[in-house]
Amino acid sequence: MKKTVLTLVFPIALAVVLIAPADASVFVESTIGDSVYVICSFENLDTNIYNEAIANPQFNSTTIPQIIVENLEKQGISNVYYGFQPNTNDDETKTIRVSFYLSGSDIISFTINRTTMQRTYQVKTEWRKFQVNLTSNFSINFAQYFAEPLANWQKTNLTTEGSTHTAFSFETTDAGFLDTLSFSFILPATATDVQVEGDTITYEVSPYFEDVFINSPFLILAALIIIIAVALVYRRVR
Repeated sequence: MKKTVLTLVFPIALAVVLIAPADASVFVESTIGDSVYVICSFENLDTNIYNEAIANPQFNSTTIPQIIVENLEKQGISNVYYGFQPNTNDDETKTIRVSFYLSGSDIISFTINRTTMQRTYQVKTEWRKFQVNLTSNFSINFAQYFAEPLANWQKTNLTTEGSTHTAFSFETTDAGFLDTLSFSFILPATATDVQVEGDTITYEVSPYFEDVFINSPFLILAALIIIIAVALVYRRVR
């Protein structure tokens, strides 16, 4: 009897090992500018899962941003737009990279202080709570692993290409079949007075050239000169 049970259990255990994505990791990096540029890297996937995912018509360049937009629409949040780039696949490392942009006032918005001309940005990050199916039997629930409010994430200084950025990150190695699951938000290097409340980031940046130009008295003066010039030309033509 014991021999029969072992005979049945061993193939099942072996099957689980074979389909488990050994050392698989997922890294999501969201770089904030005038929009949010997101890169999702699914790395070191099991060969079968990798091959099935890249052949899956339901998992393509627009799958994740569409899921995000649809999730937000269900919550009555509709001012969200996305752009995307083609997925890149690395057959050697069994890695799939998905990259896209998120924009719209329900993702990122700003106000201008008319005295200092400083821009104050507000970035909402609830969109990170989504679930995606790479294959019919391989799913990752970001809503589960990254439910912790952003205010509780680790705040660090990230130096890249000679610039230092404020970043918020959350990483877990307790993701079941995944070795590592990591999510980060990277702010502009020029961001100051960075604050987080719940899942919303606010920060300030120096005035943009167009902000200063539009509010410059010289622009008004130039407009008056143009109006006068047009009026003089019109009179002469008449």
